[in-house]
Amino acid sequence: MADMADNPTPAKKLSRRKTVPVQPSALANHQLNLFQGFLANSGDERELLSNAVDLWDNIPRYSVSRSRMNAMRTAEGFLEEIELPFQYKGRMLTAVIHPARVNSKDGKRLSYYPSAREELIEHTLRKLSAEQQAGFFDRPNFRSGVLFSLHALRKELERQGHSLRYDEIIEALDILSLSTIDIVASNADGEEICARSSYLDRLTMIRRKDYDADRNSRWSAQFHPLVTQSIDRVTYRQFNYQRMMKCRSQIARWLLNQLVLKYTQAAMLTPFEMFYSTIKRDSALLNGYRLERQAISAVDDAWQELKNLGALSVITKNERRGQRNKLEDVIYSLLPTYEFMTEQKAANRRQVNSHGSPKAS
Repeated sequence: MADMADNPTPAKKLSRRKTVPVQPSALANHQLNLFQGFLANSGDERELLSNAVDLWDNIPRYSVSRSRMNAMRTAEGFLEEIELPFQYKGRMLTAVIHPARVNSKDGKRLSYYPSAREELIEHTLRKLSAEQQAGFFDRPNFRSGVLFSLHALRKELERQGHSLRYDEIIEALDILSLSTIDIVASNADGEEICARSSYLDRLTMIRRKDYDADRNSRWSAQFHPLVTQSIDRVTYRQFNYQRMMKCRSQIARWLLNQLVLKYTQAAMLTPFEMFYSTIKRDSALLNGYRLERQAISAVDDAWQELKNLGALSVITKNERRGQRNKLEDVIYSLLPTYEFMTEQKAANRRQVNSHGSPKAS
């Protein structure tokens, strides 16, 4: 699939195609080795790292909370598709999210958008894919993903402070594989181009009786085509996955991803600026607040959380006011910690090294 920001083209719906088994060559190849090969000084440092994916991680795809979903559902349990405009590299795009329809505990079928829980599980699957013989990249069939057991997935979530029951994990995987997302852009002629795919493009599950007999039985999850494209083109960046998983709020996780992907030349004396209006537009995580000051307070708290987690050393907040002292925007000026600056330099070196490597066939 071509880069949506440059030349958007419709994505093929892979879920209707015949399942293609993961061949040994997809579990060990040069392009996958680059994705799995973090630049770190030790095994302990490597355990802290995962990959952020541009443009996929810029899309506001987990922005509706469970409480908002409950308020939005019809009496029959349906949710409508939701449109979320955002900007990527100066170009306006729209994410259209089609909810999944799954069985609830009481047997009633309800609609769900992927939300905070599903976000954590996707990041955990991506982390697991960095392990040898777990991640796969299959260029001929243009797919990437991970082979995993529910036990390993659950243990990794627990290790990062997010304990979930097996049924909660299975429900989240259902939501990720059944929800679809359209990325809509306009071409040079003003025509709208839409690329559609599931969050997890295909999920291969183990039957319940086999799972009960062996909880280490391996499932297979196929990542969104934009993740596959990123592995193919080496447009991902290594980042401190453990810090991200420690974030208590979604807005803090989103802000951290923005810093990782955009503050690439982080330096102790070079501030990075973000506008509240940009955060509100591109994250879509602040739409549920009734009052603007409540949303701004949530952003303030998120920045402080990132400071407490060792990403930022200085946060300066400047309010932009207009007529009658009306608040028009807030500008945040940020300085990194030495630790975050070092992490970004390592990510830059890794990208340079990877682009200098010959591409696998």
